[in-house]
Amino acid sequence: MSNRASGFSFSVFFSELSVTLWLALMAMFTVATVMDYLDRFAPRELAADWDNVGLLLGERSATVERIMTCLTVTPESAAEAVEERANLIVTHHPILFRGVKRLTDATPEGCMLLTLIRAGVAVYSPHTAFDNTHGGINELLARRLGLTDVVPLRRAAECGQMKVVVFVPEKDLNSVAETMFAAGAGQIGEYRECSFRLAGTGTFFGSEAANPTIGQKGRREEVNEWRLEAVCPASCVEAVVAAIRRAHSYEEPAFDIYPLHAPPSGRGEGRIGSLPRSQLLGELAKAVKAAFQAGPVQTIGDPQHSVQRVAIVCGAGGEMLSDAVRARADVLLTGEMRFHDYLLARAQGLSLILPGHYASERCGIEDLAERLRGQFPQLHVWASMRETDPVQWV
Repeated sequence: MSNRASGFSFSVFFSELSVTLWLALMAMFTVATVMDYLDRFAPRELAADWDNVGLLLGERSATVERIMTCLTVTPESAAEAVEERANLIVTHHPILFRGVKRLTDATPEGCMLLTLIRAGVAVYSPHTAFDNTHGGINELLARRLGLTDVVPLRRAAECGQMKVVVFVPEKDLNSVAETMFAAGAGQIGEYRECSFRLAGTGTFFGSEAANPTIGQKGRREEVNEWRLEAVCPASCVEAVVAAIRRAHSYEEPAFDIYPLHAPPSGRGEGRIGSLPRSQLLGELAKAVKAAFQAGPVQTIGDPQHSVQRVAIVCGAGGEMLSDAVRARADVLLTGEMRFHDYLLARAQGLSLILPGHYASERCGIEDLAERLRGQFPQLHVWASMRETDPVQWV
């Protein structure tokens, strides 16, 4: 029987099937799905201690079909998100940056957030984790200027892991190991419950006040023991030691704690690199203006001064001025600084280029939208079209 005779159309059938599959695929994406990607791209441990990053508003299980990126959630960008039916805003600057005791319509922020809540719009912020990650805003700025040999300006402290070593009799070996693992020890990358065990002989001489589990006090004893060791985050050391004491049968368990220094990871804040050739400060400032589509660009230093080594800190980078001097930068490019930092930089022979906070970070928000589109081609992702630089020049 032909399709025509049966009244059945394969083309209509497959068209309807495609729509069904498309809708099913769309329904698979949630706030948690996007969060997981952002947390891998810009791990939250890269954020500054004072920062407020991650999911700040909304439900992880909510379905996502439309995502808007922006530099800051303002009444204008929030209204755009609601009108354009965004399910998720990925904002550079966090909302609720300072603790609040009430959320009402009595404040501009309260009105804005209540509007987003009613519309079911979630808000996620990567902020300084995005600044500092590989492929983040600072590296994007360095790439636009053509810098080479780019490395972090302020390297991250590499010592965050410890090794805990404890000596246990064989009967305690498994119970002590299990409690150490439960307390956070033994995690190496994608592997857990990692440890090393080595048999040996321990000795002790207990005083008259001692109460040894094995052997007798008042004489030297030799005991067959195991050396049990596992790594753990520095933040878990107290919990791991407490777990050892609970599970160990000895009156005084013997243990050692060693700090571990990992090989350089390339992680850190800001970036520093070199121009392919030296340029006059004034020429570089013009290149920055064009590359970042900035308004007027401020410079500190002689416009005829030759510069090649460039430090970069997006946003407000005054706190890293001393890092730039220490790294022997010729010029520090950052969005904005305080007046007294201008004077300090000039006194130390460091030139400055200041295109404005907005100009130094907005390009990163547009790049992030591109990244999200590439990762989730089924979703509609855009950078806020209503967001503008609040600073206007007359």
